[in-house]
Amino acid sequence: MNTSTKTMRIIGLAGWSGSGKTTLITKLIPRFIARGVRVSTLKHAHHGFDLDQPGKDSFFHRAAGAAEVVISSAKRWAILHEVREEAEWDLGALVAKMSPVDLVLVEGFKRDAFPKLEIHRAANGKPLIHPDDPHVVAIASDVALPNVGIPVIDLNDVNIICDCLLKHAVSVAEAVATRGR
Repeated sequence: MNTSTKTMRIIGLAGWSGSGKTTLITKLIPRFIARGVRVSTLKHAHHGFDLDQPGKDSFFHRAAGAAEVVISSAKRWAILHEVREEAEWDLGALVAKMSPVDLVLVEGFKRDAFPKLEIHRAANGKPLIHPDDPHVVAIASDVALPNVGIPVIDLNDVNIICDCLLKHAVSVAEAVATRGR
């Protein structure tokens, strides 16, 4: 597919820690690729994180105060942007920095107003996010959840989950426009 940032679509995977969001995403990506869907991911971290390691040149550049550090090799490149005194970037600003793809899978940002698939694992002992988040369009669960009022998909049925995500993904512009609703 030929994609521009104007036609990129977005959908989230939300759930409590330990629910299996990352495991599911790693199963979904090859399925989307097999369907001809170019996919990228956006992961929210609740705490600071490092992509470079202490003792490496890029670490020293960043620690010295560089606003951005670009690391490049023949296999990959990355830009490390230091927020420092700025507010944390919102979902729209982050997606705007991404290269165009067909679909962006967002892990985290569960409080933002855009469509999400809730990942629920009974052994976690956590409540559903769905009743309190009207943007949850379906739940992927390892147990039956009668009476929830939205579709429930078997957590192991990756093909049906792919179908659901493609059905409910919205344009990035639409997701940004609904922020705060």
